[in-house]
Amino acid sequence: QVQLVESGGGLVQAGGSLRLSCAVSGRTFRLFAMGWFRQAPGKEREIVAAISGSGAFTYYADFVEGRFTISRDNVKNTVYLQMNSLKPEDTAVYYCAAGSKYSTVRYSLEEYDYWGQGTQVTVSS
Repeated sequence: QVQLVESGGGLVQAGGSLRLSCAVSGRTFRLFAMGWFRQAPGKEREIVAAISGSGAFTYYADFVEGRFTISRDNVKNTVYLQMNSLKPEDTAVYYCAAGSKYSTVRYSLEEYDYWGQGTQVTVSS
């Protein structure tokens, strides 16, 4: 069984930074594709960033515009999302997800089979 626990969300002013962490249980973490998604009120869940099992390959949604960085530590079984230059439109619940069937970067929500509980990120103007 794989469990994901996010942390690091909170309230920040526009232009500020937050670092989200996702601790993952499971000894095969290094083989999993990992992703960060977000869901704002009234909107569909969307991908923010994704990373391959090795950490060598990453993907970012267009709206990230170089502001966020996804990374992973396969010794600590943790994936991170460093978010800089935050905007009010980044306000959402952020979810960590694992695609246990894949080791390459995955882009689609349906390819992720384990999800965290979500962490709220609120950016004030």
